[in-house]
Amino acid sequence: MGSDGVPPLIAAQLNYLLNHFPLTVKIEQMWSGSKYNPGVLDRFTIVIPYCLDFIKWDIIYNSELPMSAPDVIFGADDENFLPFLARNGEGEGNANSPKNSLSDWNGRDPTRLMVLIQQLRDQYVNYQRKRVDGVDDDRLKFEVSTIAFREGIEMHLSSGAEKPEEVKFAVPLTEMNIDKMVPGCPWRSSPKIYLQVQYPVGRKYVSASSAPRLKLLSTSDLKAIFSIEDFKLPPWLDGMCMAEYLPHLEESLEKQVLEAVSLIDVRRRFIEELAPLFGRPLEADPVFCRKATFLASSGAFTFLVHFIIPTQFPKQQPVLMLQSSQHLNSQGVPVKSPPITDFPWSPRWEASLMAERIFEFLVDEALNFKRYCNESQIQH
Repeated sequence: MGSDGVPPLIAAQLNYLLNHFPLTVKIEQMWSGSKYNPGVLDRFTIVIPYCLDFIKWDIIYNSELPMSAPDVIFGADDENFLPFLARNGEGEGNANSPKNSLSDWNGRDPTRLMVLIQQLRDQYVNYQRKRVDGVDDDRLKFEVSTIAFREGIEMHLSSGAEKPEEVKFAVPLTEMNIDKMVPGCPWRSSPKIYLQVQYPVGRKYVSASSAPRLKLLSTSDLKAIFSIEDFKLPPWLDGMCMAEYLPHLEESLEKQVLEAVSLIDVRRRFIEELAPLFGRPLEADPVFCRKATFLASSGAFTFLVHFIIPTQFPKQQPVLMLQSSQHLNSQGVPVKSPPITDFPWSPRWEASLMAERIFEFLVDEALNFKRYCNESQIQH
């Protein structure tokens, strides 16, 4: 991020946080706390991922004392979150604990803010876990007891005057090391997949409890090969608990992810079958095989053919888009066709036949597209 208006020592810590924190944190707003130098930005709101949602904390530095540690203001719903508060002189709550980065703050060390935020987030995880443990709900206590052994689970108890109490779990699912299954994969780490589970807070345990609200989420990288939205969650049977549900979910998910990885080679073969008809592609996605662009012509009219290939190809057909190399719109941008899907297609055809039928379709469609380009220029 730019450091205009941010004191150098504060800017160094902030940039280190944004570039090195294990999760993607963002700065929502910045402002000045100085009455005499309002252009000096020494306060900001940081947005931190937590439990598949976000928490927002205000970080308050003093530009006149840049070597001093910042104050941190937590959300209005977390007034009982009191990190580093001494409890019997020991533990993380002790202001002099080695785990308390405020006890030996060094304003010249650019890592200090990141260490502080990591410590506070770790304590926030424990704080929310204790809040959930204290809920007077037998079913929730049972659920927590059955999944306590799983690493990385985060919990959040939400309550308010306008909505009933609810506990939300973020459960990381089995690591499948998808990045190692795909040759040349550019991901720095394997995508993460989570199950979000939301329970209303009650006061009686019912053996045949209704299903909680369930939602599957993943880090954005995964969509290159697999659409979480297309995955159908297994049914939650009466009386089920998370410890019983999760193995079924993970088994089903693993099968579909492995199938999605195998479809990369199916898409690659399709692109290879296009080459004898269109020539070598100008561009192609060499890793996930989701896109390819070819140069085509109809008489003197030359144009590009963009193939957008879905993750569920060949069950789902590709989308074509044509782009003229000779016509520009009023903004000086090459004229493109709307997405095209009305060409002959069957998922049961061999890849070579798919390519042939598309090529034959484009012989006629090229004339329609040329007419479309000419009309677009007349209108402008």
